[in-house]
Amino acid sequence: MRIVPRHEFVPRDQADQAYGDRALPIGEGQTISQPYIVALMTELLNVQPGDAVLEIGTGSGYQAAVLAVLTDQVYTVEILPKLARRAAETLDRLGYARVQTANADGYFGWAEHAPYDGIIVTAAPDHIPAPLVAQLREGGRMVIPVGPPGSYQTLWRLTKQQGKVVSENITDVAFVPLVRKP
Repeated sequence: MRIVPRHEFVPRDQADQAYGDRALPIGEGQTISQPYIVALMTELLNVQPGDAVLEIGTGSGYQAAVLAVLTDQVYTVEILPKLARRAAETLDRLGYARVQTANADGYFGWAEHAPYDGIIVTAAPDHIPAPLVAQLREGGRMVIPVGPPGSYQTLWRLTKQQGKVVSENITDVAFVPLVRKP
């Protein structure tokens, strides 16, 4: 995380606060997660070189950049067009051109590049999306906050083992809700 310039992924007026351990607004009602949560979720995902990883909720692109330090197969989906465009431009400008971005409803994942060794969801749905589970490779891991909007959620690590999902309750977290297309 030290080699990813977090200040490049926040609005200019927030740059002086970029390295504080707190979430910051990035526009469109969304936030960049606090560094501790980015580190925790990345560690729980256990990304290895060569792993194919899907991120749901690109936001500013920061989590995708952190993942790109660990593997060269990073796919990230953002539903909000303005954020998707800005993140793609920032990632490209900073040399993370191999991160593939899409402006789409992340609830459905990105089946074209599946299966994934890891899926990380950086916004909270109220349940675990079945399409994401289906796109996990056998032995793959998903790290996802789940819970009601406007309240605390539970951070889960799911592992696909013998076609079934093994769930680990990690901790309570607070994320913005997963935005869906109407």
